[in-house]
Amino acid sequence: MKFAIIAAGEGSRLAQEGVNVPKPLVKIKNEALIDRLIRIFMMNDAEEILVICNNLTSLVASHLEGIKQNGLNGKHVPLRYIVKTTPSSMHSFYELSSYLGNSPFVLTTVDTIFREDEFSQYIAAFRQLPGHYQGLMGVTDFIDDEKPLYVGTDEQLNITGFFDSKQDCNYISGGIYGLTYPSIVTLKQCIQRGESRMRNFQRGLIRDGLALKAYPFSKVLDIDHAGDIKKAEDFLNG
Repeated sequence: MKFAIIAAGEGSRLAQEGVNVPKPLVKIKNEALIDRLIRIFMMNDAEEILVICNNLTSLVASHLEGIKQNGLNGKHVPLRYIVKTTPSSMHSFYELSSYLGNSPFVLTTVDTIFREDEFSQYIAAFRQLPGHYQGLMGVTDFIDDEKPLYVGTDEQLNITGFFDSKQDCNYISGGIYGLTYPSIVTLKQCIQRGESRMRNFQRGLIRDGLALKAYPFSKVLDIDHAGDIKKAEDFLNG
């Protein structure tokens, strides 16, 4: 299984609040966000790890090149990275999509914080997902997001829709996407229509009739503000 990381955002809010490194290099428990994801993905038998970072600074690309050449924590990493600034996370996903092939893959943004054991359980569930499903989406009932994407589900946790307002939803998107090749077809159509933002891509999956299942995580955090760093460390230490 391949894993992909969107690390192309500017991290402007963090910079405005005094964080002087690019978001992928922000450290949680003394480990850079990008390193944490790569390490966890390797623990879950990553065939290849794909990353997109922006070209606004050379620091992230240099860091990734070091991992590609020397490995991470003494272990070789099958890493491929792209350096390109994109207008949205959906466009970043599109830049990665040509390298994903026809097999299932898992995509996250670089600042997605979750418990490692829960993620491994999620990957096991995704590997065993019945063939009539095209995706297993990480969700949570913990809301600490300024503009959450609410996820509608039925009693079997089949996803019925994605909404900007709460509607009658128990979960929000956790930014963890386990998908199969038909999702790439939807992605390309979204780009052709001039759409942007991952939430519009997710709505496109429903519009195109893809069968998606929700997988609840106890909590998923994003690192958008300087104060989120301590929140994430407290969560992982808890």
